[in-house]
Amino acid sequence: MSDTSRTRPLGAQISHMLKSRGVDTIFGIPGVHNQEMYRGIEEAGIRHLLARHEQGAGFMADGYARASGKPGVAYVITGPGLCNAMTPMGQAYSDSVPLLVLSSCLDDTAATRGQLHQMLDQQAAGATVSDWSHTAGSAAAAYTLIDRALSEFQSKRARTKHIQVPIAQLEGEAEPAPETPPQTTRVRHVMPDGIAERIKAAKRPLFVLGGGAVRASQEARRALLTLKAASLPTDAGRGIISVSGDPLHYGGYLGRPETAAVAGSADLVVVVGSELSETDLWRAKLEHEADMIRVDIDPETLGQEPGSIAVQMDANDFFTELNTALEGHEANTSWTADEVAKARKRWRAEADSERPGIARVCDALREVMPEDTMYFSDMTQFAYAGKGFWDMERPGHWHHPYGFGTLGYALPAGIGGAAARPGLPTVVIAGDYGFQYTVQELGTAVELGQPLPILLWDNGKLKEIEDSMVAAQIAPNSVIAHNPDFCALAKAYGAAAAAPKSLKELQEAVTQAFKTDGPTLIYMTGDMSD
Repeated sequence: MSDTSRTRPLGAQISHMLKSRGVDTIFGIPGVHNQEMYRGIEEAGIRHLLARHEQGAGFMADGYARASGKPGVAYVITGPGLCNAMTPMGQAYSDSVPLLVLSSCLDDTAATRGQLHQMLDQQAAGATVSDWSHTAGSAAAAYTLIDRALSEFQSKRARTKHIQVPIAQLEGEAEPAPETPPQTTRVRHVMPDGIAERIKAAKRPLFVLGGGAVRASQEARRALLTLKAASLPTDAGRGIISVSGDPLHYGGYLGRPETAAVAGSADLVVVVGSELSETDLWRAKLEHEADMIRVDIDPETLGQEPGSIAVQMDANDFFTELNTALEGHEANTSWTADEVAKARKRWRAEADSERPGIARVCDALREVMPEDTMYFSDMTQFAYAGKGFWDMERPGHWHHPYGFGTLGYALPAGIGGAAARPGLPTVVIAGDYGFQYTVQELGTAVELGQPLPILLWDNGKLKEIEDSMVAAQIAPNSVIAHNPDFCALAKAYGAAAAAPKSLKELQEAVTQAFKTDGPTLIYMTGDMSD
């Protein structure tokens, strides 16, 4: 139990405060500017995972947040520390992840130049990739901002928050933070009149389910089965509905061009918890012709579709109310399981021809994955294709850098996810190029000492970029790089490694990796035999 009864340097008090607010893990790298923040970590009983780069620390905190549902917290230093963390800060902002980044900052940047780690405007830099970025000029301000961040993570759309504290403040003696945080009550909106009736009256309703509906899976499944409605998930919404559980579920193919025709054939489209962003559709619009009902907690999202019917509600509240209205309802829709199954089969074949060899590897891997496995993937062709081939039985179990789309996400995020779920299976999926952005975090994975299969897909080039250049009639340029011996590299860090030559050997390597106390790099290529 953290002692909050005496004065300490503010840096130490911040760790004690976070512990009292339920934070048990922090990711970061200590430096001379933020070392006071480390004074209280062990004393408060918080676990700290040492990253090898601040980018890794930010991604670890992101993965921890996605896996646990709790805020991910990172400590970084002034200047380059924050700059290095800005990529994961932007990723968390884009994907609605509760990431709290606490950094040190210089006491003055106007009157003095040439200081260590000096930036012209660090707070403004943080604001470019955060919901907000503020300087805490006193202990009271630091406590208020931390509580504000934690409260907003619960009460509104979760996005990155950045708090910076001047070095002199971190070093100065401070009273403890208030023992009791402000009480956060989530605003509960009520479904407007007529919405349920519009949905019940539809003869060909189509639901598009995004990441904002992940926690509404049980109620969503019940509603869609009652309505006999078809559904498409965004990548972040995969698993809310499963192919095995609903024959009218199209699976993870929303980005396929033909889904425009599916949307165009609906007589009502209901979008729940999604921005319908470029990275959801890979086209400008859904291409629906019927009315659209948009359900979201974020009013900014609700205003993005002119003419749509906006419903500001939490997804679970929406589906709970809808199910109440559906009691006794007998649906008579024109969707058929046969048309949906044929479309899924056709899209799988198309995707397999576009990125050959990945489907059969996904099928082999799925056969040996333990129940409740959580996946963290990178920007790699294996993940792009795999998200369609790999039907998810449960939501919130495949995490990807969806919006910001940064390379190097998977390994550190997977480490954070594994730290959040000790004893439960976690898998990293990376490509040969993106893996090298954050390969140094293998050191942290070894120190964590938990099983962590790392599936490394090596096609020897930036294949997705090469294909894009060819499609644009550009002679492929700078898409091939010299790769290291990945297995030897993993072993140099103290990790296990395997290079299976067949799908059977791949399955055996994955099974063994889940029994190993530490990470295992599993090197995959498209020429593995059946």
